Amino acid sequence: MAQATVETSGHGAAPAAVGTEHQQHPIRLYLVVWGLLFVLSVCSYMVDYLGVQGLWRWSLIIIFMLLKAGLIVAFFMHMAWERLALIYAILLPPVAVLVFVALMVPEAHYTLLTRLAFFGAAAGN
Repeated sequence: MAQATVETSGHGAAPAAVGTEHQQHPIRLYLVVWGLLFVLSVCSYMVDYLGVQGLWRWSLIIIFMLLKAGLIVAFFMHMAWERLALIYAILLPPVAVLVFVALMVPEAHYTLLTRLAFFGAAAGN
């Protein structure tokens, strides 16, 4: 059997094993994030319970959903401590899709209005 030798660089101590270090986060941080997720979920349910309707309802639900997703990704998936390149690799594609969808909304409205103008109300069904 081959034996591995440990080199010392004259400092009197062997180098630490590579890859054995891990970052320990305090449990309090995770409990606070869990509490925030619980509060955001309660707020999301209160939108339905209070009977909020229309654009406010969907805006509030989407805002609460995005906040909860952001907390989960940042803390439970450990993205808050990752390199910036990895964060960009994960966050930029969904942002780009949202931008493209936002750019296509006026096109969809234009198409609908054109069909209504040329084909009448039956085209909207």
